[in-house]
Amino acid sequence: MKTTLPQLSGLGLRSPHLPTVLETRPDVGWWEVHSENYFGGGQAVAQLLQIRRDYPLSLHGVGLGLGRLGELDARHLAQLKQLAERVEPSAISEHLAWNHFAGRYFNDLLPVPRVQGVVEHLASHIMQVQDALRRPILIENVSAYVGFAEEIMSEAELMVELARRTGCGLLVDVNNFYVNTLNLGLDAEAELARIPGELVEEIHIAGFEWFEGTAVDTHGAAVSTEVCQLLGNALQRWGHKPVLLERDTQLGSFADLHQEYMQLEQMIKKPQANTCGVYK
Repeated sequence: MKTTLPQLSGLGLRSPHLPTVLETRPDVGWWEVHSENYFGGGQAVAQLLQIRRDYPLSLHGVGLGLGRLGELDARHLAQLKQLAERVEPSAISEHLAWNHFAGRYFNDLLPVPRVQGVVEHLASHIMQVQDALRRPILIENVSAYVGFAEEIMSEAELMVELARRTGCGLLVDVNNFYVNTLNLGLDAEAELARIPGELVEEIHIAGFEWFEGTAVDTHGAAVSTEVCQLLGNALQRWGHKPVLLERDTQLGSFADLHQEYMQLEQMIKKPQANTCGVYK
């Protein structure tokens, strides 16, 4: 097992909601935070340790850039290791993305072209991270807005091959597969069917928004009915898995977000109800 997360739904914890969570200790199965927000230590980490005493916790990286050219950022990796040793998370995950080139960092999760040599390149970086952390990590698929002519495999096939080569686990983002269906004409259901359930350690769902005819993975809207349906089908295929609801923009009140979370929890208990996307 690459994670000790409970087979329950979890919620992304964002700083505007932290005071409410610390005060009320709401009914949530587990929390996920962005690792980089806690690299600085101080009060932020102290509050995170308070959360960790009462809930399972997942560290989700957005800045390491497993697909970057050249070496990984040694300082970034050292900070991640230090944070993991302090909070002892139930899971650590990173995106199959790149965000750095020629000394410049980009504030995006840019997709890795699935061309000749990419498996070896990504596997080397994943092994470097796992060796540093002394534990397996989870790798997540990302949204894409352009395709590449010379790709030799689908993203699902890439994830499976990397898991088998490195021993990492898979974090399957259902919404990202659906966004790629809308933008690139891919078949999200077929992609999910390519992934063996025993490799899946965690699932993400979120909402997307339309901008000038393009579906953008903003994590700023309700989960769509189509994504709920894909999630329900995936859970029937793979069995119970930890499922995370992400919300990063247009956060609103914690009460509203918790309502959406409880609808997700109900849908997981009764997949045929397919109600996880009704909150607006």
